This record gives sequence, structure tokens and C-alpha cells, in this order.
Amino acid sequence: MTRKSSGRPESPSDPSSQALGDLLLTSTLLEAVPDAIVAVEQDGTIVQVNSQTETLFGYRRGELLGQKIEILVPTRFRVQHHEYRASFAQSPKIRRMGAGLDLYGRRRDGSEFAVEISLSPVSLGNGTLVLSAIRDISDRKRIEQELRRAHEELDRKTTQEIGEYRARLASIIDSSADAIIGKELDGTITSWNRGAEAMYGYTAEEAIGKNISFLTANDRPDEIPTMLARISGGERIEHYESVRVTKDGRHLHVSLSISPIRDHGGKIVGASAIGRDITAQRRAEDHLRQAQKMEAVGRLAGGVAHDFNNILGIITACTELLRDRIDSTGDSGQYIGNIRKAVERGTSLTRQLLSFTRKSSLQPQLVDLNVRLKDVVKLIRPLMGDDVEIAVVPRGSPAVIEIDPGQLDQIVLNLAVNSRDAMPRGGKFILETAAVELDEVFTAQHLPMKEGHYVLLAVSDTGVGMDQATVTRIFEPFFTTKEIGKGTGLGLATVYGILQQNGGHIWVYSEPGSGTTFKIYLPSAEHKIADKTAILAEPSIARREGTT
Repeated sequence: MTRKSSGRPESPSDPSSQALGDLLLTSTLLEAVPDAIVAVEQDGTIVQVNSQTETLFGYRRGELLGQKIEILVPTRFRVQHHEYRASFAQSPKIRRMGAGLDLYGRRRDGSEFAVEISLSPVSLGNGTLVLSAIRDISDRKRIEQELRRAHEELDRKTTQEIGEYRARLASIIDSSADAIIGKELDGTITSWNRGAEAMYGYTAEEAIGKNISFLTANDRPDEIPTMLARISGGERIEHYESVRVTKDGRHLHVSLSISPIRDHGGKIVGASAIGRDITAQRRAEDHLRQAQKMEAVGRLAGGVAHDFNNILGIITACTELLRDRIDSTGDSGQYIGNIRKAVERGTSLTRQLLSFTRKSSLQPQLVDLNVRLKDVVKLIRPLMGDDVEIAVVPRGSPAVIEIDPGQLDQIVLNLAVNSRDAMPRGGKFILETAAVELDEVFTAQHLPMKEGHYVLLAVSDTGVGMDQATVTRIFEPFFTTKEIGKGTGLGLATVYGILQQNGGHIWVYSEPGSGTTFKIYLPSAEHKIADKTAILAEPSIARREGTT
């Protein structure tokens, strides 16, 4: 892979592939990940790092870009690392955190520290980048060593000294930010540190004496018994990823390391578990995979739209020539009219594909969402039918955004059509608006959103709802759950593309039989209005048809 003097990969010929590269190298997604992230080319050259990398290794970003990754590897391991990197380049594959390797990093001052590293190869148009997530586990190593040493000392010390060492052990355990839990072989909790309190929300008084299974998700009934059976056999469990439920009902992705606890005679009497919350890391990985998938689909859709446009242009030209040469009052004129209508439908589909791939032209304006929705509702009332009740609930005024008004109409109309099809026996269609300020806690759970002021448009229905498998695919072009001929699968893909163009985000909440809610967040543009009480009059709304 050739390189420019800037230290960044050359732009691939495909603009959508470049968009994927830009996402990986410049997106705030890297900054949202709590671990140090280093993007490396196949030849080992560093092309991007996040601020956590600067903090962890002591280098400034400019000192790392363009350097080989071995600059962050201890000198004694560099030859071995170079050989491993060459082998990895031949057969790249994802390697998760905690792969059972003893790894070390080297800071700018020459000091070394224990690390865990996950590798995620990402294919681009002109090569492959490797995203390395690096985590300092020095504290964990220290705690594990202290725990082992304390247990060994406890075995050797007299009964009089046990109290002193138990206090020392408790101090070590409580100093950890990880959840450290002791339990008997039947799962009864015997110890619960402050890290566990912070992670799960239960105090020690609430947890001790309960069975550890009260933290597990309902879909994992056999997980705890299986793990305790392995511990009873003397096995250690390292970096086991699972899901735990907090006191307030949140589901956390956790990485567990579990060791057997032995009495003075060497008999296994319990288990000690160290749990780390990896929810943010897993969420960032999921968003990265989704972004890669949507970019890949976008490249395909863009190519189809381009070729389709060329074909439609030829058909249109030929029909114009034929119309000038035949009697337009006969059957031939009717056939040509049918061809023209088919071309117009094909042109409409192409336009929606271009909306998804972010290649259509925009005419953004300052729009008060509350005002605009009053006009859009007039269009969707006949579309929804008499058996669907439409409600508009503005929870803040004004709700000013900057967007092409036609695109805003298209978003609402496409969601309305989707809701109408989900309510074959009627129901309720609700449009809610609000001005919201998103903080760090919310955005950390909704990557890659940034903190700031947004306008929320929540679109809800009381329809049949969707399962999780459907929710994960609804924004893909041509994906539809409708019968053949009753939907193109482009409606929600168009909504997704429009929001991407305008810096917006969309989240879906749905369960079978419980309806669906789409929550759309668009950046607030209220600060762009000199006089917040005088917004320019809206242009007349054009009549459109939604697509699903």
C-alpha cells in the first residue's frame, strides 16, 4: 500500500470506500472508545491514533503518525512482533481482548506495562487497515498477583495473623474498579467489593447471601451451573464474555476471569470472579460493523443507480424518437405511454438510491419542525386512512433544524407509509417533537452521537411491531418484510441516507405486538437565527408519495 506524505492512506478510487476510510480515521467513534486505538496499515505504519493512545504511551499524535507500530513494543519483543505482524497480514482475522497472550507495551520514557490487545482488520478499496484496541491491565495484573500472594500467605500464617491478612486482602479487593465477587460452589455470594457495587448497583448487604445467578439474563439459565462445575474440577476461566443485569435493569457486557478458592488442605471450596464492564467496547464494535455494512451496501446501491440511470436515459430517448414517428392516437401511442410511466418509476427508485448513498443535491433551509409537520399531516391523512388516528404532540417551541424541506417531508411520509402497513386494522400514528440536550452518558450509549443540542422527532405507531432480527436490517436497501410487489425496501433506507446527509441519527424501539417507535435526532439550528421569534415563512409543500 503506497502512502502520501501526510501519513494517511491514499484515497481509493471509489468515493464510498473513501467515506469508510474517513469514518475509521477521523470519526469521533475512535475517541468514544475508552481504550487506546491505533490504526495501522499492512506494512505496520501508524496512520491514526486517538487521545487515549497519547495518554497511555506518552507520545503526541504527531510523533506516532508515520512510525512503525514497533515503536510501542518493548525492544526485546520487536523482532518477534515483526514476524507475527507479517504472519497476521497474510491471514488477517479478528482477535478479541484476552486471547491468553502475555503482551507488553512500551511508553515514550522506556517504561513497560502489561496490556491486552484486540485486532480488527478492516478491508478498504486499496488495502487493509488494522484497528488495534490497547488496554492497560497493569492494575489487574497487580491485583491478581496480590490476591495469589495473599492466599498463599493465608495458607502459611497462623490463626492469629489471619485477621491482619484478611484486612489487607479486603483493602486490595476494594481498591479495584473491577467487580470482584467471592462465592461458594453452590453460587452463594460470600464477598462483594465496591467495584461490584458500582457496576451492578447492589450494595454488599443486598448481594451477600444471594445466589450469583440473580445477576444473569433470563436467556442464560445454565451458564452459572456450568461455570461452577468447571471451577469445582479445578479449572480456571479466563476472559469469558457474558451478559449481566444491573439493579436498574440494564444489560451489561462483561469479561469474567474466575479462579477456584482452596482451603488449607487444598480442597476447592469456592470461586473468586473478577468482572470488567466491556459494554462501551462492544457497542463501539457493533457500530463499526454496522457502518462497514452500510457503506458496503451504499457502494453497491450507488453503482446500481448509476448504471440504471444510463439505461433509463437510453429508453427515454428511444421513446421520444418513436413518439415522433408513429400515430400517437393508436395502440402504439398507449404502449409508449406505458413505457414512459415505467421509466418515471425507475427514475423515482434511482432518486431514492441516490438519497441513501448521499449523492443527491441538497437545498438546506432553516425549518421549524413544529410548523412543517402541520402541513405534512395534511398530506398523510388521506394516506393513512380513516381507521388510523393521527396525533401531533409538540413538546417544545421552536424546534429549528437545517434541512432540505423536501427531504424532511420524505422522512415523515416514508415512516407514515411504514406505520400504515403495520396497522392493517387501524390504530394510532403519533408525531412528537422536543428540543433536547444530550449529555455524555446518553451519547456513550448511542455511538457515534456527540454531546450537544438536538431536535427530537419521535414517530410511533400501535402496529404489529418487529423482532430484533428485523430491527437490525430495516435500513438496508431492498430489505422488506412485505409480499412481493407490495414494497421496494427503499423507504427506510432513504430515511437513513437523508439523516446521514444532514448529520442526524435514528434509533428504533420495537417489540412484536407492542408497536414501533423511531426516534430521530437532528442537530438544533436555533443558534443560526438572529431573531428566534421570526422564522422565515415555509415554502409551499410539494405533494409526494412515501415508499417502503
